[in-house]
Amino acid sequence: MSENGANPQPQQAPQVQMRILGQYVRDLSFENVMAQRGAAGEVQPDVSVQVNLDAKKRQADDQYEVVIKLKVESKAKGMSDVLFLLEIEYVGVFFVQGVPEDQLHPFLLIECPRQLFPFLRRIVSDVTRDGGYPPLNLDNIDFVAIYRNELARRQAANGEQPADA
Repeated sequence: MSENGANPQPQQAPQVQMRILGQYVRDLSFENVMAQRGAAGEVQPDVSVQVNLDAKKRQADDQYEVVIKLKVESKAKGMSDVLFLLEIEYVGVFFVQGVPEDQLHPFLLIECPRQLFPFLRRIVSDVTRDGGYPPLNLDNIDFVAIYRNELARRQAANGEQPADA
């Protein structure tokens, strides 16, 4: 106890607060190439998924826009014939408070996309099903690995040594 009778409390870091204020599809394209050309026999799909992330500050205090851009391409296994191509930009508007400035960038590009991903997965599943294919249920995405790979790519592009080297 201190002299005035109050217990001295160590200075605590501000509590992190995050809320999704809104989420929406900014852009969506689904090309059903196989239906346009016609399919010959049974086709085994080979699916590739590319993920890009972006985040930016909005004008309102403590609000950020986080974008997940997916490009899903399905080709016939062993062939170069494209079955379908799906491109989507899914946006979340977040209220984020209490995150230290040096940790904000990874927070926005790791934690925020984790919150959006289940909704994006459902949209991809519905669009592929509605396009005449079995629903595509995306595997979980490792946003930490994507973030680290992008940092390493940027460091290599700038001729810097990776931080963990």
